Amino acid sequence: MIYLDNSATSFPKPDVVYDFMFNFYRKKGVSPGRSGFDAAIEAEEIVFNTRKILTDLFNGGKDPNRLTFSYNATDALNIIIQGLCEKGDHVITTTLEHNSVLRPLYCLEQQGLISVTYIPFDKAGYVHPDDIKKAIRKNTKFVIVNHCSNVIGTIQPLTEIGKICKEANVLFVVDGSQGAGAIEVDMQASSIDIYCFTGHKCLMGPTGIGGSYVREGITIKHTRYGGTGVRSAYPAHLEEYPWRLEYGTLNLLGVAGLYAGVKWVKEQGIEKLHQKEMKQWKTLRDGLLQINGVKIYCATSVENQNPVLSFNINGFEAGDVGTMLDVDYDIATRTGLQCAPKVHEGIGTLDIHGTVRFSIGPFTTDEEITKAIDAVKEIAAIKN
Repeated sequence: MIYLDNSATSFPKPDVVYDFMFNFYRKKGVSPGRSGFDAAIEAEEIVFNTRKILTDLFNGGKDPNRLTFSYNATDALNIIIQGLCEKGDHVITTTLEHNSVLRPLYCLEQQGLISVTYIPFDKAGYVHPDDIKKAIRKNTKFVIVNHCSNVIGTIQPLTEIGKICKEANVLFVVDGSQGAGAIEVDMQASSIDIYCFTGHKCLMGPTGIGGSYVREGITIKHTRYGGTGVRSAYPAHLEEYPWRLEYGTLNLLGVAGLYAGVKWVKEQGIEKLHQKEMKQWKTLRDGLLQINGVKIYCATSVENQNPVLSFNINGFEAGDVGTMLDVDYDIATRTGLQCAPKVHEGIGTLDIHGTVRFSIGPFTTDEEITKAIDAVKEIAAIKN
């Protein structure tokens, strides 16, 4: 299989991730932070080390305990969005967002709790910071923007947006699902207050693990309650981090795999991985541009871009192209709306059922890129 669906889940993972998960869970797969025997202490040590390595990776702050784990980025974003919003708040987001942001905001807006402003992106796929600045009101609680689009791959100007939010005393929340591990992020330099991430994409961890880093001084109200393993006689859920945003027993196997994945990414070098992938992306983009009947969306520059490419072929439904690529060429892609309907509305593909998306990963080869171009060319030749 030629796997070009890394924006959904990176695959394969590095061998060290599989090996570490297997060996760790066989020997230390007990509840961390619940008991004082050796295996439990060693399990908790991996949990804390993972908090620390991610805090350092994001340059979040001095307290690794403010790096909390959840099921994935969607779970983390729900905890953060619902935990921040109060009745009467105004929230600013963009039309580039994934449903993990759009749906929680829509639900709260439908309940009459908040109002939401959606900032559109330009023809190249970028949000203009000045548009966000103009949309800020007296009751604006926070701005939430994705780091990179999962449909068109554009990397948003976080530092500029963060500066505007800081000057306006508005919180800045970033959905880092497509950014964490793919490109460098510096929460402090970009004035990011909360950064949400998932482990199973560019951080090279398994599915079922994600989380957020919350800067000191920010209050996230409780929306869930449960066991924490400490201060069990206390009737309310704990206020202290990490327990404030963690509930029940952690996904220890997921944390262990994430730890191994982040270590591998750091050893390889984020910038080095990105340059390799973007070189392949440019080859792919330039190749598709030469094919009669193929239309690509945005993809105007290799700058401020992740290795994600959306396209369509005249005369074909995106889903049918995806099926042909799979069945006839053993190429795995993602077709449709990619859980981001407002992006497709913006690029004009909502009414034609979306696009075909190629997304490149660390283990994609140059030969696979050539085969993908050739496959699209053969399919396009059927009707063009």
